[in-house]
Amino acid sequence: MNEKKHSRMVTAILLAPAGVFLFFLLVLPLIVILVYSFGERAPEGGYATAFTLNNYANLPSRSKAFLNTLTLAPLATFLTVIFAYPMAYFLALVVTPKWRVTMLVLVMAPFWTSQLLRYYAWIMILGAQGVPAWLAVIGISDVRIINTPWAVLIGAVYGFLPLMVPPIFVSLEKLDQRLLEASADLGANSLRSFFQITLPLSLPGVATGSMLVFILLMGDYILPQFLGGGKVYFIGNALVDLFLQSRNWPFGAAVSVALVIIMFITMFFYMRFVLGKTDNRRVAMV
Repeated sequence: MNEKKHSRMVTAILLAPAGVFLFFLLVLPLIVILVYSFGERAPEGGYATAFTLNNYANLPSRSKAFLNTLTLAPLATFLTVIFAYPMAYFLALVVTPKWRVTMLVLVMAPFWTSQLLRYYAWIMILGAQGVPAWLAVIGISDVRIINTPWAVLIGAVYGFLPLMVPPIFVSLEKLDQRLLEASADLGANSLRSFFQITLPLSLPGVATGSMLVFILLMGDYILPQFLGGGKVYFIGNALVDLFLQSRNWPFGAAVSVALVIIMFITMFFYMRFVLGKTDNRRVAMV
């Protein structure tokens, strides 16, 4: 019994720093935001103590920001998976171990530069003197990409690709090659083995990468501001407007709470679906 208590005490001591960190930097701010969401805007801006549900009743006034975010964020996440999966597959199963680390570092290389600089570069590439000018040379004119949802999607895939590749790479690298060999011995071709073994068993990596990208996109402000030009309005842009310009902190807090709830529900069902599919596939193979 003493040994058990000692083990619990050691575990508690080891978890204490992380617990304190999470409480003060995650739980406590969420509690403050929740309290603010029931308040009122002070006459000079900011927060005034009250208890009202008007802020939540006014959420439809930001329906465009919610619609754009809930449409483009999942779509950008899906496109990022489409581009990231072949790269991760190539790194994990095709590239020799000698070059894997080097290639993976090259994938992460864009993170070595400022996000602002990368988006400024895309403004030049997608602007009137960039891709549209190149297309005009071959006879395709009147093409406008910058300040459109397409520009936001392109920037999202480029900007968050380095976050999607490593989790998928880890799942594929840990794949038991004996399963593929057994599949080939049973007469399955490479395409069938991929869809029945490789893809299902790599879904945890896809789910992890998707969660990282989706959460960051849902609250992103810089991407739609730069490549959307203020015409593609995300929830992050709405929050900046409410907290810094309109100084309507209670309404901004209500929008934040709604965003957190939407993200939690979406990721809960997504992870449950993806991981459930993986578990069923493992049981079926056993």
